[in-house]
Amino acid sequence: MELKPVKLRKYLAALASALSISAVAADDIPQVTIDATRPGATIHRDIYGQFAEHLGRGIYGGIWVGKDSEIDNINSFRTDVVEALRDIHVPLVRWPGGCFADEYRWRDGIGPRDQRPVRVNTHWGGVEEDNAFGTHEFFELVELLGAEAYVNGNLGTGNPREMAEWLEYITGTSKSAVVEERRNNGRDKPWKVAYFGIGNEAWGCGGHMQPDYYADLYNHFATFLKTPRGSEPRYVASGGHTTDTSWTDELSRNIQRQMDGISFHFYTLPTGEWEDKGESTGFGEEQWFSTLWQTMRMDEFIRANKKVLDKNDPEKKLGFYVDEWGTWYNPEEGREPGFLYQQNTLRDALVAAINFNIFHAHADRVHMTNIAQMVNVLQAMILTDEDKMVLTPTYHVYDLYQVFQDATSLPLEIENPRTYSVGDQSLPGISASAARGKDGKLYLSLVNLNPNQAQSIAVRVKGAEVVAASGRLVTADAMDAHNSFDSPARVEPAAYRADEDNGNLQLEVPAKSVLVVALSS
Repeated sequence: MELKPVKLRKYLAALASALSISAVAADDIPQVTIDATRPGATIHRDIYGQFAEHLGRGIYGGIWVGKDSEIDNINSFRTDVVEALRDIHVPLVRWPGGCFADEYRWRDGIGPRDQRPVRVNTHWGGVEEDNAFGTHEFFELVELLGAEAYVNGNLGTGNPREMAEWLEYITGTSKSAVVEERRNNGRDKPWKVAYFGIGNEAWGCGGHMQPDYYADLYNHFATFLKTPRGSEPRYVASGGHTTDTSWTDELSRNIQRQMDGISFHFYTLPTGEWEDKGESTGFGEEQWFSTLWQTMRMDEFIRANKKVLDKNDPEKKLGFYVDEWGTWYNPEEGREPGFLYQQNTLRDALVAAINFNIFHAHADRVHMTNIAQMVNVLQAMILTDEDKMVLTPTYHVYDLYQVFQDATSLPLEIENPRTYSVGDQSLPGISASAARGKDGKLYLSLVNLNPNQAQSIAVRVKGAEVVAASGRLVTADAMDAHNSFDSPARVEPAAYRADEDNGNLQLEVPAKSVLVVALSS
């Protein structure tokens, strides 16, 4: 991606005259203090996981086009999409759902494609599913991306034998009938599964269960899930959502079989109402604010569930996996509502960055998350239309935040914080996170939530002297600025640099922006 430092300098210069904080004494401006002497938990790379469900054009047309397609492809996978996802080093992909997972029959998706049965996707649009993309295709995708696999098993309409045989088909090394079937289908070497989910949203589309009933089912199914020694996945229980901690409490107390983590789902709706969620574009500042307010509740939900886990699992053996999150808006006019296609704006970029900063702060429990979803669905990285492809603002934030994968979190404090207010409601004006990267560098992310006013931020580091900051910035002229097939570069990263002045390092952070910098001494 070509950087545009000149464009950024012009933008900052245009803003300078409007900064009401420019006349404020330096001692009164917000100050971020990072403590480099107190390393915290590792920010697991799987916090940057993706999600690909059989939903709309998320897989068919978005990722998979078939090898006979006129669209350039690598053995049926869109070349442009694969290369773009490689560029952000996707660490993990969750598949086949979501709600679709609990009606998925894994045997439908193996063997010759022209002999695979056609099913109806009852969850998403009632469309025909020809099962061209199945187990072998999924694992080929993650291998192309250099990623790991998170497979979600069917507890809702399946049975323990089906689930156990699928895991054996994927990981087995014996000469059992199931493993020989995989070999006959063209794959001798077993695949590796990093995570295996036992059901999905058991409280909702996965069966509308109560936590205690699901816990019994989990114990039942997990009893029969076996892999060769050394190839065991992390097993994931289907947990709760929003303010409900009863699932985390029940599962962490009463699941007796193998369990490594509990899932959690939360979608950011501008209005907070499922019947009328809000629009993806054309919104005003009120819905800009309400969207950011809603997404910042993620911190509240994680804290509440961590409190339960700390009581029931004080040794911290269990992870808290936010394996569905992101923005969800009203269906786009003229599109199939069940396909969940939506435009992706600068607002979505800020939502992503705010959530990353929250996940970093809870890296002791939050080891894995999956944004919904990877291509053409909800808060996607990529949008496609026939042979055209565009990278979204959210994609660019994933690009900026690559440096935090497997970094060591560092505590920080914000002094003299400025609030961002609309009406009688207020939010913190800045969201921030700091870490020591695998490369040894010190990284800082700053998100300016205010769409109207830039902020000057003083930066101090305990345990190190920093004299410069360099990195990249994502911002735009409008709150709903987005990349389209006609204008694919309206929102993209620009180079950023700041140097100390008389021993003080001060960063100018434009309105409505996401900044990630390396701090150097």
